[in-house]
Amino acid sequence: MNYSIETKQLRKAFTSVKKVPGVMGSVKGLFSREKTEKVAVSGLDLEIRPGEFVGFLGPNGAGKTTTIKMLTGIIFPTSGEASVLGFKPSERSPDLLRQIALVMGNRQQLWWDLPARESFTVLQKVYDVPYPDYERRLARLVRDLDLEDKLDQQVRKMSLGERMKCELVAAMLHNPKVVFLDEPTIGLDVVSQQRIRAFLKEFNQAEGCTVVLTSHYMQDVEELCDRVVVINHGDKVYDGTLAALKGQYAPSRRVRVVLSGDAENPPLPQGVRLVESDGPQLLLDVPAEQVARITGQLLQELPVADLSLEEVDIEEIISQLFADSRPNVSRETLAEDPVA
Repeated sequence: MNYSIETKQLRKAFTSVKKVPGVMGSVKGLFSREKTEKVAVSGLDLEIRPGEFVGFLGPNGAGKTTTIKMLTGIIFPTSGEASVLGFKPSERSPDLLRQIALVMGNRQQLWWDLPARESFTVLQKVYDVPYPDYERRLARLVRDLDLEDKLDQQVRKMSLGERMKCELVAAMLHNPKVVFLDEPTIGLDVVSQQRIRAFLKEFNQAEGCTVVLTSHYMQDVEELCDRVVVINHGDKVYDGTLAALKGQYAPSRRVRVVLSGDAENPPLPQGVRLVESDGPQLLLDVPAEQVARITGQLLQELPVADLSLEEVDIEEIISQLFADSRPNVSRETLAEDPVA
């Protein structure tokens, strides 16, 4: 099967020289250097089909951004193989670069002192987009992201949310087949996040492009991604659907109960765990297969004024997954590098 993105044993290690403090350390460094190797990505195998919207998750330092930079050709892998749309990213083929896009929430590609429209015009020339196609796509993207009155405003005078929307327009102008989004909603308010999520979902469905998303906002992942790949300490620890992840790491449901009267420390059915208590309001952890029986028992035995069912928060599930995945004990190695 042809994949939009495919990696085999992809690995990236960074080597740095360990500096010994003091004058004697500087003298020693003239003759021998102690090197530290930090493995950022360790033997990653990945297969992503055309049109998939995949969440790429992990804690800070897990190797997410390093992987994306290897898949876009910004940095070279130490070993292993990577293929994007049939091209080797490290070769930086113009034919590949014209078919991919990268949006990083903490980086910008727009010119700070120019109006956004002028940056878009430059990108039209860079990607050699036919002008009629450029005009049509620009009009659609600007409309979808509600930017009609911002095109002639200097980028530096825009709000963070407006700048991020313009970054998305700039990334989508050349109709990429693969889009990498690295924290696209970072620092944005709730309204801007919702608008960008709605745009990305519609764009993925309408264009059929492959999207890889990294985000620390789990709502981004829940609303946009059917599949998630989780890495920790450079190793892949999960690859599957969100539903399966919840089933594996959250085999329970949350029941929120509001009691009437002055009931304190009420007896709870066997198998029920009290998660939190706030006066008459209780949050209970209940085995998924026993929800019906236990809720009936609660209604029968306790003075219940209100009862509701809740899913276990996805952030809690991901945190549990991180806790269960152990780092490779050989993550860092030291080596002596004699200087000739």
